[in-house]
Amino acid sequence: MIEPHFTIRIARPALDLDASEDFYVHGLGLARLARIAGRPEAGERDLLMTGPADGHWHLELTASTHDVVEPTPTPEDLLVIYLGHTVPREAVERAVRHGGTIVPSHNPYWDRFGVTIADPDGYRVVLTERNWNTPG
Repeated sequence: MIEPHFTIRIARPALDLDASEDFYVHGLGLARLARIAGRPEAGERDLLMTGPADGHWHLELTASTHDVVEPTPTPEDLLVIYLGHTVPREAVERAVRHGGTIVPSHNPYWDRFGVTIADPDGYRVVLTERNWNTPG
């Protein structure tokens, strides 16, 4: 059984880890948990881990020059972050300054309660004023 205290890793390909780090760390304010250069001769990829410093989840982004995997996000590939309060305008502006692009949500529900920002690879992050426990 999956327990609430288990850690979750969300893994995605990226084309430019510097741009990804700028967006997620400097733009959204997540922590840089790890940045590791892979050894191409061993088939390894470069890695960026980001997320809340003491959280139970993190985002793993990988990139490679020898084995390029093109990101293929869809409008429904969302990382939703429940803020529990109004989304600060300054936070959105900072995310945009650091490589994000405000996009309309594919599901209008998210536009009513927050803002959707595409990362440098086109994956969408929703900053919502909702609480995780808010029904509907």
